[in-house]
Amino acid sequence: MDKKSEVYIIMGVSGCGKTCIGGLLAAALNLPFYDGDDFHPASNIQKMENGMPLNDSDRKPWLELLNNYIQQWNVEGGAVLACSALKAKYRYLLSQNARVVFIYLQSTKERILDRLNKRQNHFMPSSLLDSQFATLEEPRDALYVDNSPPPTEVIETLLLQLNAGG
Repeated sequence: MDKKSEVYIIMGVSGCGKTCIGGLLAAALNLPFYDGDDFHPASNIQKMENGMPLNDSDRKPWLELLNNYIQQWNVEGGAVLACSALKAKYRYLLSQNARVVFIYLQSTKERILDRLNKRQNHFMPSSLLDSQFATLEEPRDALYVDNSPPPTEVIETLLLQLNAGG
């Protein structure tokens, strides 16, 4: 299978570095980058801005929409997508009839909370971090990447893993 046609999904809780690492990975692989947050309906964003976690029924149409795009990106030559994909059933919805590689960014809760508290212009408040960790089901079939080192080191490690076949 041509790796260039795969969609690499950078996953993890809010604030773990999905957008940063996803953008760097996309540049390294010469692929387009998309942030799953940009595809949320206004109702989901408003709910999160009000400090309310999304439930499965909030997420399902969003995940199905992303899956449609993922299938399109497979045809167009691949992409990198930042998407929390916290539960196994969410990853299942995202990967239906698609070629994907999940990349799980791991970090400590303290480090992520620090990032969230420094982040500006984002609808996800740090008060929802506990709900993100409560929802998270660590993936079985994913590349695990420690996101504690500087982003350039994370990308170097990730590219080595991808070139080694995971």
